[in-house]
Amino acid sequence: MYLMAFFGVLMCVFSLIMIANPEAWSNGIIGFSTKSWFHPFEIGSRLAFGLIFITYADQTVYPRVILAIGYLLIGASLVLLIMLPSRHRRFAVWSASKFRGAFRPAGVFGLVLGAFIVFASVSPLHG
Repeated sequence: MYLMAFFGVLMCVFSLIMIANPEAWSNGIIGFSTKSWFHPFEIGSRLAFGLIFITYADQTVYPRVILAIGYLLIGASLVLLIMLPSRHRRFAVWSASKFRGAFRPAGVFGLVLGAFIVFASVSPLHG
């Protein structure tokens, strides 16, 4: 469950960057997409956290929501798995440029979702 909380904290940190400096976030995505390990990292991290969310969902305050997030992460990793790395890179660059103006509101949503994940995974309200 602490790995889920770590995911939530990481999501909050990234979301704060998106809110504070959408331009830097966009440039960061574009730069990250040029790394040779970009595509495998994107697949592996989503798959790993998806499996963690699914495995430990019952130990959280909102198991159905956490389970759904886990399945979404697994689904995203499967889509990326069948996508060619070159297409994934092009999509990352295109979306980071096209949706630059949406990063601030997306960051607010991500901050709330990240805080929810932390709460759901470490709250003393679950047993």
